[in-house]
Amino acid sequence: MIPWINSDVPQISKAVLHEIGRGQHIDVSDGLNMAGRKDIYDIHDGLLSIFFPGVWSRECIEKGDVDFYITCSLRRISHKLVHIVRDMLLHHSRCNEGQEEEADRCYERASQLCRQFIAALPQIRRVLVSDIETAYSGDPAAVSRDEILLSYPFVEAVATYRLAHELYELKIPIVPRILSERAHSNTGIDIHPGAQIGDGFFIDHGTGVVIGETCRIGKNVKIYQGVTLGATSPFDESGTPRRGVKRHPDVGDNVIIYANAVILGGDTVIGENSIIGGNAWVTEPVPPNSVVFERNKTEMRQRRY
Repeated sequence: MIPWINSDVPQISKAVLHEIGRGQHIDVSDGLNMAGRKDIYDIHDGLLSIFFPGVWSRECIEKGDVDFYITCSLRRISHKLVHIVRDMLLHHSRCNEGQEEEADRCYERASQLCRQFIAALPQIRRVLVSDIETAYSGDPAAVSRDEILLSYPFVEAVATYRLAHELYELKIPIVPRILSERAHSNTGIDIHPGAQIGDGFFIDHGTGVVIGETCRIGKNVKIYQGVTLGATSPFDESGTPRRGVKRHPDVGDNVIIYANAVILGGDTVIGENSIIGGNAWVTEPVPPNSVVFERNKTEMRQRRY
């Protein structure tokens, strides 16, 4: 036995419990611990396996078994999701003083919300297919749609966003951010679930892309790695972040934004059919059919030894 374990651990345990008692933690009795987060991950992976059986699923699925697989998976996911959403609603109501709801009421609301979410899955998949189609038609390096589906990181990021956005629109707390931040960790692409993104959206390469909560992006938009659609510092006079205001830019249909461009501000609108060049810094509206680029001059000279 290592001596310090017997002598130190009991005191450290008491100190940790003391800190927990001061608040700023999630009560495990609410069911919102690491196991709950893993259950949400399981639901996410299950939904993607329903969208693309044999690609995201762990099992090898025969063609004749697809209907059975989807039906059984969707039943399992629906049951689990209702209970998770109920716990989230109950926890959220407890965190708002004077607004705590009864468990039965939260369960009823959760069931209604999850029914709406599950009903939206066919449309979400249709939009996701349009994203993959845009990637194939716009990327000459793509050998096939299957290659995109199996290997491109943007597929996971955008599929997760589209699921999380539906949950966000239903005002289901916490779950949308858990999903989006998992995709962020896995792909390096950070899309807030509150952003509004049209059909046919393609992120090429992807690493370092940031899309803020109040962004509105049109149809058939293509962006490259390192692009930021962000906010200028939205603080009031007291230094408190301004919430509930338009902080992020809008991007019109058929826009291309090249690598490492930074577009900031809620009043910034990129007009349709425009091109934003790499490394551009944009904080004001851009008219439709425009080309924006930095004038930095690249010099070349003979190397000296």
